[in-house]
Amino acid sequence: MDTQILLDLVKNRMPFGKYKDRLLCDLPVSYLEWFANKGWPPGKLGQQLATIYEIKLNGLEDLLKPLKKKC
Repeated sequence: MDTQILLDLVKNRMPFGKYKDRLLCDLPVSYLEWFANKGWPPGKLGQQLATIYEIKLNGLEDLLKPLKKKC
């Protein structure tokens, strides 16, 4: 896996909506589930949201902790 993808999840913030300015890795699962049901935004943001959703869904959030500490 490309580590830059994971780094982006701990650096980038949600650009709009209810959770605007929150780090993507800190978005609640319920919000990500809503996108999963309604459709992901187009482009890179949609890919990032789908990735963090899969990470959270599978209980792999601990993978991001060391990266988050570096930022």
